[in-house]
Amino acid sequence: MNKHFTFTINSICLDENYHPSDKTRITTNFANLARGSHRQANLRNALKMIDNSFNALAHWDNPKGDRYSVELEIISVNLDIDGSGQTFPSIEVLKTNIVDHKTNKRIEGIVGNNFSSYVRDYDFSVLLAEHNKGQAKFSIPDDFGGLHGKLFQSFVNSDAYKQNFNKPPVICLSVSDNKTYHRIENQHPVLGVEYQPNESSLTEQYFKKMGLQVRYFMPPNSVAPLAFYFFGDLLNDYTHLELISTISTMGTFQKIYRPEIYNANAVAGKCYQPNLKNLDHSLTQIVYDRAERSQLANEQGKFAAEYFIKPYQKFFEQWSANFV
Repeated sequence: MNKHFTFTINSICLDENYHPSDKTRITTNFANLARGSHRQANLRNALKMIDNSFNALAHWDNPKGDRYSVELEIISVNLDIDGSGQTFPSIEVLKTNIVDHKTNKRIEGIVGNNFSSYVRDYDFSVLLAEHNKGQAKFSIPDDFGGLHGKLFQSFVNSDAYKQNFNKPPVICLSVSDNKTYHRIENQHPVLGVEYQPNESSLTEQYFKKMGLQVRYFMPPNSVAPLAFYFFGDLLNDYTHLELISTISTMGTFQKIYRPEIYNANAVAGKCYQPNLKNLDHSLTQIVYDRAERSQLANEQGKFAAEYFIKPYQKFFEQWSANFV
């Protein structure tokens, strides 16, 4: 499928000593936390929150709530298009690993979780803006997200992915603040109660082109549903501990980035509309710059246009047309 180009995978530990590399998308949430005068305290506090959340969810045979800790790896995926050895940073995700201090075992978690992509920055911050410039009514360009979706599927089906990871990725995002979510009867012991949106969002449609389906669950101890994007069968393809590693990691990051929704003082009801203007929420002790993140997404979208989309446009058109 991707015989024209090759993926290479690099990984780095995300701990309190983590410094973003020059090649990291600095809009990536954890990279935002790892800069400035509070960087080490930010990371230490976030990692402690993740461990506490994990132990609260994995409470069986865990009387003191300290049996497990979560180790995080940042997985960077580079793409060599023409075999020259020159690579473009295409995708960045997180991998969870679980340490069981009772058995002294290290258990593989889930890859995905957070999701970052220069091409997605280009699609949302550059292409969408240019397409709608001067238009009275917002619209989506033809085949919006098509190239990005094919690149992602190509990566998941690549030898590089299969050699490094045993299961397909699960990506966990926040809910959309312009949709309404209705709680249904379905309930899972770890994922919690299931919600369904009143309509499909642009993010849903974008991730569908990546081959991913979505379900919304509000886990125990959470106050709002999370969006889980996955291949296959989310509820049966992963163990409870694997799912808890994703919930605790991404639930923590969402409390930091979206406190109005995920650190709200009231729990989502049967009919729930997320509200980013909700004042009834608590802040974590972790510094995060949301305004800077939006600005950087635009800069990185332009970077992708200049060094990736435009130079290889003809190649991508031909490759996409033959994509299976």
